Amino acid sequence: MTVYLPDGKPLELPPGATAKDVARALGEGWERRAVGAIVDGELYDLLKPLPEGARVRLLTEKDPEYQLLFRHTLAHVLAQAVKELFAEKGYDPESVKLGVGPVVEKGFYYDIDAPEPISDEDLPAIEEKMRAIIAKDLPLRRFVLPREVALSRYQGKDPYKTELILDLPEGEEISFYQQGDEAYGFTDLCRGPHVPSTGRIPPHFKLTHVAGAYWRGDEKRPMLQRVYGVAFRTAEELKEYLWQLEEAKKRDHRRLGRELELFLIDPMVGKGLVLWLPKGNVVREELMAFMREEQIRRGYQLVTTPHIGSLELYRTSGHYPYYAESQFPPISFKERGEEEEYLLKPMNCPHHIRIYAFKKRSYRELPLRLAEFGTVYRYEKAGELLGLTRVRGFTQDDAHLFCTPEQVKEEFLGVLDLVLKVLSTLGLKDYRARIGTRDPKSDKYVGDEAKWSLAERQIEEAALEAGLHYTVEEGDAAFYGPKLDFVVKDALGREWQLGTIQVDYNLPERFGLTYVGPDGAEHRPVMIHRAPFGSLERFIGILIEHFAGDFPLWLAPVQVVVVPVSEKQEDYAKEVVFKLKEAGLRAEADLRPERMQARIRDAEVQKVPYVLVVGDREKAEGTVSVRRRHRGNLGSMPLAAFLEAALKEYKERLLEPTL
Repeated sequence: MTVYLPDGKPLELPPGATAKDVARALGEGWERRAVGAIVDGELYDLLKPLPEGARVRLLTEKDPEYQLLFRHTLAHVLAQAVKELFAEKGYDPESVKLGVGPVVEKGFYYDIDAPEPISDEDLPAIEEKMRAIIAKDLPLRRFVLPREVALSRYQGKDPYKTELILDLPEGEEISFYQQGDEAYGFTDLCRGPHVPSTGRIPPHFKLTHVAGAYWRGDEKRPMLQRVYGVAFRTAEELKEYLWQLEEAKKRDHRRLGRELELFLIDPMVGKGLVLWLPKGNVVREELMAFMREEQIRRGYQLVTTPHIGSLELYRTSGHYPYYAESQFPPISFKERGEEEEYLLKPMNCPHHIRIYAFKKRSYRELPLRLAEFGTVYRYEKAGELLGLTRVRGFTQDDAHLFCTPEQVKEEFLGVLDLVLKVLSTLGLKDYRARIGTRDPKSDKYVGDEAKWSLAERQIEEAALEAGLHYTVEEGDAAFYGPKLDFVVKDALGREWQLGTIQVDYNLPERFGLTYVGPDGAEHRPVMIHRAPFGSLERFIGILIEHFAGDFPLWLAPVQVVVVPVSEKQEDYAKEVVFKLKEAGLRAEADLRPERMQARIRDAEVQKVPYVLVVGDREKAEGTVSVRRRHRGNLGSMPLAAFLEAALKEYKERLLEPTL
């Protein structure tokens, strides 16, 4: 057989040759250095046979793909270690049943059905056993079995692997990987790829935690235990990640949300339904006020729509039954003699479409920009709910722009400018843009192919004109149109998908929307969907973690706490608070009978930006002693001077203090 090297040079190999044979043929240390290969753009290990005529590029431990290889093998080492530990406890190794063990970002996991629970306390012992397996430098071997022979290995012993094999299409190759030999080793049903031996796994890994996971993500199926691990090429990368992990725990918005009294999710109210406490509602209202200001300045008109809608509305749009599984069930009143069925609103766009359609429109009215903070409802699975970032009821900063085809580019650029203003105002300057296009092989998309191509081209042209660096993700479009998403890095370098802009030629078609053009004829408008925040709940959850709850002054629920030195200054403290509130700042006086230092410390714990200490001298001179969080004591100054600086910081939504 013939394969081709990166320079196009042909290499003759025996039939059934692998990338290992390529390394051996190249010599010059390749047999020792190679850990895998890229074959016709696909990641291969050294063990899988190569297709005839393939283009082959060998990989070494310096290549980024190396991490995918050793993380996958670590998942197998984890499974082997768990089996061995249960055998040492006296259990039959077959009593440990295995689900799947894939590579995930920065690590790996394995879903395990064990004869007794695995806890976080068991992880050090599992990790020690894994290191012993790696030290043995067990070679990996790949082999393929006929379907019936493969099934015979698991039927009656492991229902999970049996199901995986049964679900494979007839005629598909069924491969296994064995590390070690029959006397000492481990074999698993697996497509690969892997490193050539366990000794090629770097020692820089750690098991992090155990979680429950329904088999195949179905809450009606058995609950397995998912053991997670992280793995890196270097000790420095592992150290950095573990620091991030600890820092992420400190910043966890669920913990900070309770400690700072921002929000509550009460099981009696319902899973995934957020109760905004007074302090959290301040953050929410400030973000909404910011967005309203920007929208009004940019020519948006604000609307309000109901929390439910006729099921027929969503049938027309295509959202039902397309998203039926993620929607709450339809509400029927047939037993009351009402034929119509209703749906808790899963998205705002059909409501805005009907506002557009309520009267005849002229091209002179376009673009028409309708905006709403609309609350929508999605039935997320209970196991996928997570604080504010995955909920069942959330409020979108939603808007829909109806324009002529000639206006699409200019309107798209205007929305881009708004999204970038949001990110810069909040200091979220490390981001990347991602254009989601349709997958031509999928049938999930609606509408005319030519209009899809036009919409995709318009988004790319606008992104280029705005100077955005972007990637194109095929298959990531909404069912009605392509989109541009912003993926933002937070203070810990974690990525979050935030603002989104979508170009839609299809929903106007489905609803028969028109406008009268300058020629007197009816034409079809184009819709642009946009949500710079995405959802307020998720956005605030991300902001809590980004700022570690230490919000800039304009978002801080309490901006100033006034602390009198003793009871003698309480009247002056109240007077200061009155003047601060009158000027528009959110201020409180701490008059508790605690030591002054304890009250200052409590304000620090609550992450209040400014603490004003007032004693006899401040009372006599009409001044305040200013303490700024993270900057300490700034000394005394006239109250008017403090007010001027603080109001500038607040009104201009500055990220850095003015004092």
